Amino acid sequence: MTNRTSTSPTAPPTPSTRAGRREWTALGVLMLPLLLVSMDVSVLYFAAPAISADLHPSGTQQLWIFDIYGFVLAGLLMTMGSLGDRIGRRRLLLTGAAAFGAASLLAAYADSAGTLIAARAVLGVGGATLMPSTMALVRTMFTDPAQRAKAIGLWSGVMTGGIALGSVMSGILVEHFWWGSVFLVNLPAMALLLLLGPVLLPESRNPEPGRFDLVSVPLSMAAVLPVIYGLKEIPSEGWHPLYVVSVTVGLLFAALFVHQQRTARSPLVPPALFRGRGFSPSLVLTLVSAFGMMGSAIFTTQYLQSVLGKSPLAAALWSLLPSVFIGVAAPLTTQLVQRGVNRAYVVAGGFAVTAAGYALLAFTGTDSLWLVLTAAGVLACGVVAVMSQLTDLAMSTAPVERAGTASSLMETGTEFGGALGMAVLGSIGTALYRHGMPATAPAEARETLGGALAAAAHQPASSGGTLVAAARQAFTDGMHGVAVAGAVILALAAVGAAVTLRRIGGEAAEK
Repeated sequence: MTNRTSTSPTAPPTPSTRAGRREWTALGVLMLPLLLVSMDVSVLYFAAPAISADLHPSGTQQLWIFDIYGFVLAGLLMTMGSLGDRIGRRRLLLTGAAAFGAASLLAAYADSAGTLIAARAVLGVGGATLMPSTMALVRTMFTDPAQRAKAIGLWSGVMTGGIALGSVMSGILVEHFWWGSVFLVNLPAMALLLLLGPVLLPESRNPEPGRFDLVSVPLSMAAVLPVIYGLKEIPSEGWHPLYVVSVTVGLLFAALFVHQQRTARSPLVPPALFRGRGFSPSLVLTLVSAFGMMGSAIFTTQYLQSVLGKSPLAAALWSLLPSVFIGVAAPLTTQLVQRGVNRAYVVAGGFAVTAAGYALLAFTGTDSLWLVLTAAGVLACGVVAVMSQLTDLAMSTAPVERAGTASSLMETGTEFGGALGMAVLGSIGTALYRHGMPATAPAEARETLGGALAAAAHQPASSGGTLVAAARQAFTDGMHGVAVAGAVILALAAVGAAVTLRRIGGEAAEK
């Protein structure tokens, strides 16, 4: 029988407390905003045409409607994680939920592109408060190592699955309602969180946070935003000097940020956090895992639409199929660790599975729907297995009073890894595509597969068909090169995980 002690809503459970029905119910409440925050990354995919027809945004405004949410989210993660440690994670979570709900309402009924951009920016602020707060509260509520591992596995699965679900929900809602409905679905979940959060969630904070490091806030944003921006633009626009300079400027500010953390009396990110056993390896390996996840996603989604010719909604529905694997991966790896398998080998195995997913992509042709879906499912299975274990290791290593900061660092690493994967693997695929296209093809067709399809539409059927076939084959060949590169990188990550995590072994000691 579970030994459960009543937990006050204003105090975290004691280290000896095992979570009971109340804590698991609270976890379910936390999963709803987490799902919606992750869905908002992709929720505009199918709403874009309707938004353009209604609000008539300029090309620049349309880009900002898509990108401002992710940029603000990534730029504020570290700040909000540290702020939650100081003022209380539950307080920050509920404040963020109120802001997220209000911004969703504003976005749904926006009457201009500027209003929608502003609403999306506030959604990013709210998302930045919700993500680290949910993980920090999981760390607070689940002090038993086995229970915490299960809870974090669920957290990782919901986070990963939400990104895939967002585009599908967007397509269904826009088809049956109007584009604003993609934002209104946020309101019930946020209302439920605001209603039940004060009752179910414990308040927790750092008892001795020190003075808030205001200087580090703009430095962290100046470090994160230019790097994320540059890395996300490079796959589609190439290594343009503007994007290279953007990444360079961000790295320079990152150096200043690190210096500030080492010299400040009360830094935003305490350097001592990285001396925790297993935290730094977990952060680096999480970045590599996100590299693999996002690096493959940009090719598999294009393959479904532009190579196989699926409609956007059909492609999104097919892309949900690999998500079935996600529900199995995290619980399975958690069971392996709890039965005594060294975590280093479990994580290494997850990376090996991810590498195997990439290897399968190397055998695809221009009509390989099931092989691509199988490869994506295997890859997703490996990624979730790795991320759930690394997140559990990092959060169990970090002191409870720094749970918000630790969570925000892990999520920032995920953002960096995803952008880096898109930049590096996207550039490899683009280069191979251009190399594989005939020199006689139109200039726009030699740039991208989308350009080739557009050019073919203005040509006679015979020559247009030939151009499309050549472009689809060139894209598939480029994906093969990306698959080989990804498999090699993830295989090396498997070796690195086995070596760096081997001495850490099972559960990190409670702080």
